[in-house]
Amino acid sequence: MFMHAGFGMLETGCCRAKNASNVLMKNLVNVCVGTLGWWSLGWAFAYGAEAQTNGFIGASGFFGIGFYTQDETTGNITPVQCTADGCQSTMLSWFFQWAFCTAGATIVSGGVAERVKSPTYAAYAFVMSAFIYPVIVAWTWGYGWLSTVFDVGFMDFAGSGVVHLTGGVSALAGTAVLGPRKGRFENPEEFEAHNLPLVVFGTFALWFGWYGFNPGSTLGMSSGTTGALAAQVAMNTTISAATGGIFVFLIRAFITKKYDVGGLCNGILAGLVSITAGCGNMECGCAFATGLVGALVYQGASTLLVKLKIDDPVDASPVHGFCGIWGVLAASFFDWGKGLNYYHGWSGWSCMAANGSCRSNMGGTAIAANIVMILMIIVWAGLLSGVTFFLLKRTRMLRIDEDTEAMGIDMRSHSPPKAYALTTAPADGVGAKEHSPTKAYQAPETTV
Repeated sequence: MFMHAGFGMLETGCCRAKNASNVLMKNLVNVCVGTLGWWSLGWAFAYGAEAQTNGFIGASGFFGIGFYTQDETTGNITPVQCTADGCQSTMLSWFFQWAFCTAGATIVSGGVAERVKSPTYAAYAFVMSAFIYPVIVAWTWGYGWLSTVFDVGFMDFAGSGVVHLTGGVSALAGTAVLGPRKGRFENPEEFEAHNLPLVVFGTFALWFGWYGFNPGSTLGMSSGTTGALAAQVAMNTTISAATGGIFVFLIRAFITKKYDVGGLCNGILAGLVSITAGCGNMECGCAFATGLVGALVYQGASTLLVKLKIDDPVDASPVHGFCGIWGVLAASFFDWGKGLNYYHGWSGWSCMAANGSCRSNMGGTAIAANIVMILMIIVWAGLLSGVTFFLLKRTRMLRIDEDTEAMGIDMRSHSPPKAYALTTAPADGVGAKEHSPTKAYQAPETTV
């Protein structure tokens, strides 16, 4: 859950001071509305038992109904998820998966920041958390059809595809439909991150939260085996994040001859997204390679979006979408099974077996299964998000008007009208000579 603090700080710092309150509000509303969507419909569509039989969507557990049973005689309440090892409350699973759901929706908010109407975005956040994202979960983590495709099934340990690609491709659809902020590509210097301290804090908060995402996805540490797997996942996550960050930093230093702190932050996030799918089935050297390639993927995608004049204020689609694709592929490319004959995937320390023996010739099939997963997520989330944003645009309820965009949403719609007041930092000293941008933060614009 603490990742939401990271998203809020990162997105606010990346945008302009005149919209800071609005960006913060959008992240808060996203979590609140996303929670209601997940509670009312999302969980049932994602994890209802029907998803395992029809392979597409669940249909039980709406509004938390049926999460526990009550004895009519004694009044004792019992969780419904009971096995020979004991009982586990369905509410525990609901809360853990809620964090993933709302994180996926929050990714989109960064891509459409500074020009989308907040009530309209709240409507989209509900659709995302109540239907678009849950159906993808039903296909994958809910044991739907992608869990058995090609008799191997997809491999995505903690969500490079399920969460990050879903959010990233949806963010790309939203920003493409909205169009760029006015003047973004004519006067790019006016759109630099206004507060790098917030960006850096947001990055560290997200990195910290990722240890709930990835090691937490072992879903238990009750034995030496699961504890060791969680430790391996944490190690891989850390190595990939550091590698992604330092390589993007070096690439941009080579290109611009200046230090780019924002690029370093997004490189760290690119490494984190890239390792999220394969953190439980690859060794640490492959985690290093995953982060390195993730840095290249992020830098290439970010450059491509600028050339295409697609305005993504926080690089949500390069970080989460493009690196999400790479992460899913990396999970199958770098699986620690012996050669291409044996495959571990979800089995962790052991090979996937049948009748007590390792199944052979599975490596290529596993890669194909993950490619199918990538394509289906792009089609489902990208298409439905694009259609949703397009329909909202046709109602003229999607984008703020030009006067509000020029003035700033905070001044027009918020009380107080500014998130904070800053004195202007002079553009001199070491920052001006060696860094890009030349100031750590910008003062709010004066409005006449």
